[in-house]
Amino acid sequence: MAETEPGGCLCGKVRFTTSGPLREVIFCHCAQCRRQSGLYYAATSVSAEALTLTGADNITWFAASDFARRGFCATCGTLLFWKPKAEARYAVLAGAFDRPECLHPGHHICTSGRPEFYQISDGLPEYAGDGPGFVTAAG
Repeated sequence: MAETEPGGCLCGKVRFTTSGPLREVIFCHCAQCRRQSGLYYAATSVSAEALTLTGADNITWFAASDFARRGFCATCGTLLFWKPKAEARYAVLAGAFDRPECLHPGHHICTSGRPEFYQISDGLPEYAGDGPGFVTAAG
C-alpha cells in the first residue's frame, strides 16, 4: 500500500488524501447502510489526523443516529464517510478511492440485516452484529 491514497466524489468537488496505513475493508449489511447505499457499505478507516480534505464545504453530514453521522457530496451524492461521534476517525467508502486496489477485504458485519435476495459467498468471516473491535449503531 502507498504511503498516501487519494480519492474523492464523482463530480470532483470533494477530494481527500489518506496518509499512513488503512484498515482492512469492512462490509456492513445493516439497514442504515442498505438504505443509504442501496445494498451495503464497504469501508476502510483512518484516524482524523490522517485524512486531508479539499472541498469539505461541499460535504453534507447526516446524523443517521446518536452514534454516527454519514457524509456525502452535496452536488453529486457520492457516499464518502461514516464518522462515529465519539471517535477521532473516519470510515472512508472503498469506492471513493482513486485506486481501490490499495485496499484489502476483512470481514462482514451486521449480516443479520442482509436482505435475502443476495448471498455472501466470498469466504470472509461474517458477524451477525458488530465485528471484533468494531462498534456500530446497529450492534
